[in-house]
Amino acid sequence: MKERVKRVKSSAQGGKDMTKGEPFKLILMFSIPLLLGNIFQQFYSMVDTIIVGKIIGTQALAAVGTTGPLNFLVLGFASGITSGFAVLVAQRFGAGDEKGMKKAVAAAVELSAAFTIVLTLLATFGTKALLHMINTPEDIFQGAYEYIVVIFGGMFTMILYNLLACILRALGDSKTPLYFLIISSVLNIVLDLVFIVNFEMGVAGAAWATVISQGVSGVLCLVYMMKKYPVLHLTKEDLRAERWMYARHLFIGLPMAFQFSITAIGTVILQGALNLFGSNTIAAYTAACKVEQLVTQPAGTFGVTMANYSGQNLGADRVDRIKEGVTKCTILTLLFAVLASLILVFFGEPLTKLFIDGNQPEVVETAMIYLKICAIFFPFLNMIFVYRNMLQGVGKSLMPLMAGVFELIARGVVSFTLPAVLGFTGICLAGPVAWMAAAIPLGITYFIEIKKMMREWKLRQA
Repeated sequence: MKERVKRVKSSAQGGKDMTKGEPFKLILMFSIPLLLGNIFQQFYSMVDTIIVGKIIGTQALAAVGTTGPLNFLVLGFASGITSGFAVLVAQRFGAGDEKGMKKAVAAAVELSAAFTIVLTLLATFGTKALLHMINTPEDIFQGAYEYIVVIFGGMFTMILYNLLACILRALGDSKTPLYFLIISSVLNIVLDLVFIVNFEMGVAGAAWATVISQGVSGVLCLVYMMKKYPVLHLTKEDLRAERWMYARHLFIGLPMAFQFSITAIGTVILQGALNLFGSNTIAAYTAACKVEQLVTQPAGTFGVTMANYSGQNLGADRVDRIKEGVTKCTILTLLFAVLASLILVFFGEPLTKLFIDGNQPEVVETAMIYLKICAIFFPFLNMIFVYRNMLQGVGKSLMPLMAGVFELIARGVVSFTLPAVLGFTGICLAGPVAWMAAAIPLGITYFIEIKKMMREWKLRQA
């Protein structure tokens, strides 16, 4: 058994076995390239927003911003399900089961292809109805439609990259996706300038730049995997996975996907309330959200790390390492939450001005209201990522899904009540209240589950 495990892991060239070594160092070293990759991925969106806001104008910025929740609703579902499909791959890799890992990869590819077709058709043909549903102002409706319909039509490029990147990370390789994201980010900047400045394609040009850049990163991942990972070379036999494997993928992946979408439904509801405040407020909120997403990237990074770390160690039956890793990752994540809060307090205004014309001080001031409120509650947000992803990594998907429901309810209640009383401040409180509603039950569930898992593990070691 040990020889088989060693053979499987050595054949995953460039991958990282996270079942051995000091957990803190493993988590940190795995997270660094992943964090850089997430920052570059945010760079896609940031460059679009900066160029759109500075070159085309505030209305165009509002048009792109108002599509954010719809983007999250559809692409978040796709991202969640591909992340879920990688959990079984990580578990089989940790167990040294080469045959099972190959079949898990093959089943993930087949299921992803099916979901890509269905999601693309539903999202593309339902775009206008969705924009009307969230009260998109008439002065930005056409721009919003032109942007998001291209993003939805090119969804397959995002799914291709996400799936392959998640598989690489399941094998412990967090560096390769970073390299390809750097390439695609540079390409995205070039295409933004060409399509928007030279070809005058407007917001649609920004969307096309994003889709093409994501497609390039996905193709590069595929070529690299075929050349460098013999363990991922699939045969016809691998493509005939057992029914239980498809079912297991869906059992893990669908709750993760629905968790993303449930959270997104809350942001759609919030966007509907926000859109009633007009284009300038939408632009301010859009810029503020970009800044918030940038400084909170470490939280999402540590979450992805814990999913892969927990999955591999569960496969290797090292529950003790899972507990130790979560404890150390929690401390690290809380430190980053404090750092993110300080960055917003002291540097939030200049960061916001990257997206907004400095001659619009009222828009910048509105954005700062949002950032200062959110900064107080970052510890709750960061804990969501650690506990949710650990639970998903060990196949405990119910509470992460329910936490999304709690988040939806909290955000919906705030969106329908507080804006009428507190105005824009009520909009700003929706996120923090939702974070608390999700973080608290996730934390309680983690402590219950890890105690149970440790008790069972100790019995197996006896």
